[in-house]
Amino acid sequence: MKKIFILLFSLLLICSCKKNDSFQSIFNGRDLSGWQIFGTEKWYVEDSELVCESGPDQQYGYLATEKFYKDFELLLEFKQEADGNSGIFFRSTIEGTKISGWQVEVAPPNHDTGGIYESYGRGWLVQIPEEKENILLPGQWNSLRILVKGDRVQTFLNSQQMVDLTDEKIGAANGSVALQIHDGGGIKVRWRNLKIKEL
Repeated sequence: MKKIFILLFSLLLICSCKKNDSFQSIFNGRDLSGWQIFGTEKWYVEDSELVCESGPDQQYGYLATEKFYKDFELLLEFKQEADGNSGIFFRSTIEGTKISGWQVEVAPPNHDTGGIYESYGRGWLVQIPEEKENILLPGQWNSLRILVKGDRVQTFLNSQQMVDLTDEKIGAANGSVALQIHDGGGIKVRWRNLKIKEL
């Protein structure tokens, strides 16, 4: 009996470890549950995809997770239907439409998609070299992987590494994951398969 109990307990531990090691969806494909809108730009669900689109005010807009994520691996796909100037913030906090944190750039061709930008701070930390600018697929679905652990950030666009950055200021921060609409109007980006694994 004791051996059976030990075996069952071991199996429960294994299942628990596997569950904690798995990716969790942070967008349910139906609505914006678990997210908070900042600003007046448009965020909506269409065909099970998350869409961001410039509104009449043509200002910055953000859609942020209600939960904070410190160390994580994030997987997602995006497709730029118009201008496509957007991004994914991590360890971010927002007041109104002023954001503190770091952005993994999502932008039109030749504008550093996959690079790291610090808003209201140091600006560009890593821009993308010219030879990597052809990795982005304009008007098509692109995959993005973001790995944030301690003071290290790595980004991968369509399975190609774009950034490997170590930064003490990033390491000290905590906050939400947030999608951005850039100001200026005319922007439309689709997102799908947003999954995160906490590390």
